[in-house]
Amino acid sequence: MDQTTHAANTYTNYRKLISLADHDWEVAEAGKVAGLNVDIRSSNRMIDQHGRAFHHFCTTSYLGLDHHPDLLDGAMTTLWETGTLRVANSKNRCKLAILEQYETELSALFGATCLSTLSCSAASAGILPLLASGVFTENRPPVMVFDRLAHDSMNHLKAACADETRVVTGPHNDMDFLETQCQQNTRVAYVADGAYSMGGVADMDSLLYLKDRYGLFLYLDDSHALSTVGTFGAGLVRPRFQALEDDGLIVASLAKSFGASGGLVMLGNERQKKLIQRYGGPSNWSQSLNSAAIGAGRASIQLHYKPAFAELQEKLQVNIRLFDSLIRTAQHGSNMAIRLIHCGEAALANRIAIELANLGFLTSAVFFPVVAQGKAALRITLRADMEPMLIRHFCQLVTELLCAPAGVVGD
Repeated sequence: MDQTTHAANTYTNYRKLISLADHDWEVAEAGKVAGLNVDIRSSNRMIDQHGRAFHHFCTTSYLGLDHHPDLLDGAMTTLWETGTLRVANSKNRCKLAILEQYETELSALFGATCLSTLSCSAASAGILPLLASGVFTENRPPVMVFDRLAHDSMNHLKAACADETRVVTGPHNDMDFLETQCQQNTRVAYVADGAYSMGGVADMDSLLYLKDRYGLFLYLDDSHALSTVGTFGAGLVRPRFQALEDDGLIVASLAKSFGASGGLVMLGNERQKKLIQRYGGPSNWSQSLNSAAIGAGRASIQLHYKPAFAELQEKLQVNIRLFDSLIRTAQHGSNMAIRLIHCGEAALANRIAIELANLGFLTSAVFFPVVAQGKAALRITLRADMEPMLIRHFCQLVTELLCAPAGVVGD
């Protein structure tokens, strides 16, 4: 039997990664900007185990739906009405009837065949090896091209995909490189984000061109855009397809702007859904969405159709524009809520994050391996329910901290 072997550490090298990153994590934890346990006091306001109160500036609940009364009521009411958290077996054997209703409602909202999963990561873990095997591409395994900056929830599956087909890592958003791969190979699947967690978006115009010309299969994670933008919260990617067909899959988190829990897969047909349900491993094991998550999600769907939802989307855009008028970043002008303030060294990013936390603002210092070495930054995320005065005050503090010696601001 022919067996393909791969050299060790072809796709990962955790020992080296830890040796390079662990000191910076220790600094973050010692500085009390990692390892926090918080209690919620009000919308976007919390208190940690050290007694510090924070405004949350590293949230991914961009519309503030995590505190919306309709979602909270939907979660609690559905839990009591169902009388259980979940049916404890794999979904392809037996599942709650309300889960089927939920997926039908998701399908109507996003105009695609939808499958729910415990998380977006679980969806990718189950689907990407299947995609690599060729079952979605006429049983011809595609060359899997991962964008270099694709989220780790997808990147960490390269080794599993390489057991099925050839895996290539492409330069970020390099459409010339991707076209060359399409020209040199019969089938190619591209794995990337719609909106990247460290800022920036996919080149959708070029991707759709390559899809139409070469049959490029697109696997795109739109977690940071779903609900945030698009009519009825369709995100960045879904509105660019007239219809999802056999050559594209969209995955997204339902735990960010959508305001609920779990993951979502948008598919082109029911056959793809059945294959994932039967053979998608982590996407289908006995951990299905519980009734509270389903109830919150169904309430969120109803909210997506209301005029108030579009108003929330616009409030977020107003706050993004306000931030951009006060601090200029590489993401200036983007309609995504993520902004990275470049610091260079992890020590500086950690220092600023620590000082901001002590002043009542929780942010994320991001450093290797989240970003490249020497590219450490302060990661800021904005919400629709932030008041303009709060954003102005925050931006003033950040500006002062970037210019001042350690320990000066707030003394």
